[in-house]
Formats: sequence, structure tokens, C-alpha cells
Amino acid sequence: MSLLEVTHLSVDYGGVHALRDVSVKVPDKSVVSIIGANGAGKSTLLKTIVGLTRQSSGTVQLDGQDISRLKPHERLDRGIVLCPEGRRLFPDLTVNENIRIGAYRMRDSKKFRQRLEFLHDIFPRVAERGNQIASSLSGGEQQMVAIARALISQPRILMLDEPTLGLAPKLILEVAKLVQTINREGITVVMVEQNAKLALKISDYAFVLETGSVTLEGRSADLLLSDKVQNAYLGGEAEHKPASDRQGSKLQDAYVEGANA
Repeated sequence: MSLLEVTHLSVDYGGVHALRDVSVKVPDKSVVSIIGANGAGKSTLLKTIVGLTRQSSGTVQLDGQDISRLKPHERLDRGIVLCPEGRRLFPDLTVNENIRIGAYRMRDSKKFRQRLEFLHDIFPRVAERGNQIASSLSGGEQQMVAIARALISQPRILMLDEPTLGLAPKLILEVAKLVQTINREGITVVMVEQNAKLALKISDYAFVLETGSVTLEGRSADLLLSDKVQNAYLGGEAEHKPASDRQGSKLQDAYVEGANA
């Protein structure tokens, strides 16, 4: 049985089909990537799973139990946490205050302190900037704070919506390494990512969304070799990208090969 299972999920926005009959299975302690072009429905899928968007039909199950009617905070209590696209930090609050907001339903102060120490080990720069105002951080640092805020509640499933969006190649690799570190701690990760090559290299299984429907799924290693994925998302990288982007792609390859060695 899968930890999380989405079955025949459809979402309509004013008559427009954002998702159509989408089914996704997420094994426990895995990394699953959702790839696709802009407007494919990737973010809508995550928002529906956490309860921020209501489905028109279909179900969301956790541990075999239907949670489709639960409110977002009830799904949070069951361990499903979303780190949204664009970081969504409170700009006038400090780093520590932003992280504390992620633990607003945690009543055990000792557990909070232990969890914070754990996060400081993973995010040393976040620890260094604990009293700094969030808006003064770089984009990469803000992304780290956003992920730390999501992790403070000790989720079973961490959902990352475009975690590398707008980051420089070196910072993209830091996020990739972080995803693998989080997964090694036993946390299941579902990642929406436009950087298809990177997503497929660090995930176990992947789904391809096109105009609201799953058009392809399989082991990430297999999809990397798929002609359809190569042509739609990976094709012509070396020929058509500028030198700086080609260098970033080489850095990604070098990092992932080293991390998986």
C-alpha cells in the first residue's frame, strides 16, 4: 500500500479543467517528482493534496484512509506539509519567527527546541541568520528558511513546489542535496520541479503532467532515457542553451553522480 494515493482526481476552475482524472501513488520514504510545462497543473495537484484547493471528483488517501474532506490544518496534523512556490515568507519577521510559525500547532516546547536544533544542523546558514529579517536574505537563503519552516512540524510528507525556481546553478545543487538529506531522515518528498533533468536524477519515481493529465509515469531513471521526455523536456540542451546554462547542467551532472556514488 502506498503512503499517499491520489485517485481519479479532477479540479475545475470556473469551467476550466485544471486537473483531469489524475492518479498518483507515492510510496513511503520515497522521492517522487512531478514534471511538466507551465500551466500543466503541477501546483494545483499539490494544493489539492494539502486541501487548499477542492477537487471536483476523485479522492486523496493517506495510509489507505480517505482524507479528501479534511481541512488543511487536519491534513497538516496528519503529516502533510507544503513548502509553496515563491517561498512566501513573512518579510518583516526574523528567520526564527518565520520558522516558529511553521510549528504553530506544536504544543510541546521541548520537542520544538529539539526540532530546531536538528534543523540548525541541516541549515547552518539559517542558524547563523536566526535574528535577521527575512526580507534581507538572498533568494537561496530565503528558500532554505521556507523549507526549514515546513520541516519544523516534523512532516511525514514534504511537498516542495518549485524549490529551485530563480536560483543560481550552485544554489540549485544545494537544494538538490538538501532534498536527498531530508529523504535520508525518513521523510517522503513530493517535488514539483521545472528543472526536469535534476528532478529525475534525484527522485525515485516520476509523473509527467500535460494540460492537467498524467501522460507518462515510471521510474525516474527510465524516464530520463524516454524519447518523449528527452524531446519535450531535455532535448537540445547542449545545442540551444547559452554557455552559462550548459555549465550549470554540467555542474548538476557532476553533483548528482557524486552524491549517488
